[in-house]
Amino acid sequence: MKKSITLVTGSEHTRATLLSQLREYLTDDILISSYAEDGGINHVISDDLIILSSESVEQDLLALDLLDTSCERVVAKRTINYDYIDEIVLLPPNTDVLMVNDSEEPTYSTIKMLKKIGINYLNYIPYYPGIKGKIKKADIAITPGEIDKVPSFVKKIIDIKARIMDFQTIAEILNKLDLLDEKAGIFSEKYLRKIINIAKRLAISTNDISQLNKHLNLVLDGLNDGLLVYDSHGVISVLNENLKRILNISNVNIKAKSLKKIIHNNGLVEFLTMEAAFGERVFNIDGIEVLVSKFSLNQDNLIIAVFKNVKETMEANDRLRRELVNKGFYAKYTFEDIVGNSESIIKAKKISCKLADSDITILLEGESGTGKELFASSIHNESKRKKGPFLAVNFSALPDELIESELFGYEEGAFTGAKKGGKAGIFELADGGTIFLDEIGDISLKVQARLLRVLQEKEVMRISGSEIRSVDVRIIAATNKDLAQMVREKRFREDLYFRLKMGYIHIPPLRERKRDIYELINHFIKEATSEDIIITRDVLDELLKYNWFGNVRELKNIIVYMLAVKDGSMLTLKDIPDRGFFYGTHNFYHEVEQKKPNIYISEEELFILKKIEELNREGRIAGREILSHETESTRYEMTKYQMRGRLDKLEQNGLIVKKRGRHGTVLTDKGRKIICEENIYALQR
Repeated sequence: MKKSITLVTGSEHTRATLLSQLREYLTDDILISSYAEDGGINHVISDDLIILSSESVEQDLLALDLLDTSCERVVAKRTINYDYIDEIVLLPPNTDVLMVNDSEEPTYSTIKMLKKIGINYLNYIPYYPGIKGKIKKADIAITPGEIDKVPSFVKKIIDIKARIMDFQTIAEILNKLDLLDEKAGIFSEKYLRKIINIAKRLAISTNDISQLNKHLNLVLDGLNDGLLVYDSHGVISVLNENLKRILNISNVNIKAKSLKKIIHNNGLVEFLTMEAAFGERVFNIDGIEVLVSKFSLNQDNLIIAVFKNVKETMEANDRLRRELVNKGFYAKYTFEDIVGNSESIIKAKKISCKLADSDITILLEGESGTGKELFASSIHNESKRKKGPFLAVNFSALPDELIESELFGYEEGAFTGAKKGGKAGIFELADGGTIFLDEIGDISLKVQARLLRVLQEKEVMRISGSEIRSVDVRIIAATNKDLAQMVREKRFREDLYFRLKMGYIHIPPLRERKRDIYELINHFIKEATSEDIIITRDVLDELLKYNWFGNVRELKNIIVYMLAVKDGSMLTLKDIPDRGFFYGTHNFYHEVEQKKPNIYISEEELFILKKIEELNREGRIAGREILSHETESTRYEMTKYQMRGRLDKLEQNGLIVKKRGRHGTVLTDKGRKIICEENIYALQR
């Protein structure tokens, strides 16, 4: 099914700019509608995804009740369009320039952005319609597309066009449209190509390599990226301040020096100097993960390498993200990934959200397969540390002798096989972020003592080291064991137990939230296939009978198996695996529950049906506005636009009929049967 999106901006020229940017990244089967406020909007904006050019546009639509709040939406973050800054970077330092925009806030915002990317050597003079006070005149004006607002005394206008959506916003849009994996390579390549194109244009316009060095560093120092320019012989012509910081190079003159004299990481030097080695690769430089992207600049036979600090950019580059997921550096999940609407899972999510706002240590307790990693990852992404690293270590997967070196690191020569220069431990690597200690109940009393000391002092010392290093990390621990019983048996330190349990979350087993099973099944099917799969009633009954001792993980395995062995597009009883497939020796047909009817609706939908019946009985018209009003001060409160979506779904399922005029919405026989059924089993689709 084709997806459609709607773009809403404040002005027409911004609409045209952002629409063009979206078409660069989106596939042809994505339908794009676009509107500008200054062109007038006279209908409610509703779509699969709504993109708003700014928070002010969002607030305007909300104030006018022109935004369907039930729709998913993205409020864009905007940045300078680098394609149009050539003339600016070539202006002499201390040149007076008029910064012209349509109002005060975007004027100062544009100045701030230009300074942030390194163009901070000009004297910016703010100018916008209605500005008060005496305006200092300047011969040159810079404007993001607002040429008509430039005063007549200006002799030269540099139009940098409307601000575009930044890297993070485009990534968010692609992710919401399920295109991030498909477009990741093109996306990151275009971003880095823009950097290279700046270099090319500057080199051509000045025909002077020293001028290229100067302006490249001014622009790229503000991008948090390291930049290296060198020739085919490995002779350096540009090495910016950010790269000096990444490589820990002192402030020495590097011009005309060889790569091998500046960079001491042999693997990195080999990658940079190999003629055929282009593209991207991750290197560990002094304990820091760095992504290096290498491109050839044919003009003057130059090569450009861009260095990105992984810790600072892991949320932006999807190719890097996939590589780091395998290393455990990236928190993959958010609370939206935790499927279910049962009371117990909602309670666990609410507690987790509240604890995420604090910085206290958290202990997650739950059986194997309940989703402890999902909760830990979601808490990190909801916390103030979400831009920091997320490192996970599973104690059950490590022998005791390796746990200490992984957690605390070691110095060179600490033991046979120790790396030259030593190695930073997880606590150091996670500085500013979160550590997830899975299966905490499996660590020895010796490691427990060292871990307790780190939690108390916020300091670590590497194995065989003498230097104490301060760390700022948040600990989330998890276990499927009864730690309280282990404390009583002297197998787990009591002081560590209470230190970990400052924040406590119990993750319920699946057998205690069976009403989530139908929703989980649908979720796993959508994850595994794009086919429209039908589940027969008797299959669902059998799945509901089982107590799922392997929890959500076991349910997922069963569904994946059934999808693999099914015939056609229907899951039937014959697709359920043999009993030996299930966890342990438990009987799949254990504890047979009462047979449930063939009707599956949510409690919210049941509430709406009852309200429609009540209105029909009283002779009142059951329209979406009246029904929306009926939900006020209830747990199902919703707008009339949200109600419209719910009614559409109920009609598709044959439970209601939406009639025109004085008839309004009425129940079908099927809908009335649901309300009369005493043993209704409500599950959310």
